Amino acid sequence: MSLDPGGLPRRQRVAAYAVIVRAGEVLLSRLAPSVSEGELWTLPGGGIEFGEHPDDAVVREVHEETGLECRLGGPLWIGSAHRVVDRESEPTEMHSVRIVYDAWVPADAPEPRVVEVNGSTVDARWVPVGEVESGVIPTVPMVREALARHRPAAVQRLAAYALAVRDDAVLLTRHSLRGPRPGEWSLPGGGLDHGEPPAAAVAREVAEETGLVATTGELLGVHDEHFTGTAPHGREEDFHGVSLVFATEVGAGAPQVRDTGGTTEQAAWVSLADVTSGAVTVSTLVTAALAMQPPR
Repeated sequence: MSLDPGGLPRRQRVAAYAVIVRAGEVLLSRLAPSVSEGELWTLPGGGIEFGEHPDDAVVREVHEETGLECRLGGPLWIGSAHRVVDRESEPTEMHSVRIVYDAWVPADAPEPRVVEVNGSTVDARWVPVGEVESGVIPTVPMVREALARHRPAAVQRLAAYALAVRDDAVLLTRHSLRGPRPGEWSLPGGGLDHGEPPAAAVAREVAEETGLVATTGELLGVHDEHFTGTAPHGREEDFHGVSLVFATEVGAGAPQVRDTGGTTEQAAWVSLADVTSGAVTVSTLVTAALAMQPPR
């Protein structure tokens, strides 16, 4: 601490915070009465300890204030505030430097709760972004400033899928709660591993998601879709999926998911009539793939 020419003590504080957005909500911490007499919310985070890396500080602070384990993207914004504060009846000229990170928590993370005892926050909650931006939820200015700079991560993914049709039924898999659209049916398939031939990826994914042996045939076409949503690991993504659709023959047996705990919860032969009538909710990939089939 130093003194300015006017005699006020000077203090500089460097802190790290996280913007964690999921499904239209942002994770916030409520300031304790010792910090703010009225209701006031802020981003989870806090002061960087001497010798502590900012990356480590924000992960530690998020856990203390919300009980959740976060993963970090890059620094999103660096803010600076210069003001006079009087929290202990002693006016202090304060310079606060805030490093705000893009961060995320698992999609199936538990409800947030304050872990730290007698800290600067007393509650943690997912709050609709719209209520923050409109001012319905009272927040420190840093929250709206950081949200204005936050963007979903841009991700492009190349994947290969199997179109297997047998006896007026199509082999489909249903998204689990970890999938992009829980409960929706899609084709068996998934992302290509680095260096993996697309045809091999189809056979591998069919085995993992249905337990059936697949023989990959010709490439029927390419489908793409662009949407924003929560990825299985919990990060908000601006997602562009490019999907290669292959005609595929599968061996005998009942479909059964082998890769448990992933984005697929069920596999089944689904009547084409139920698909075309809308009785079963399917992805746009299924509709597009069926239209790629050559005339019978």
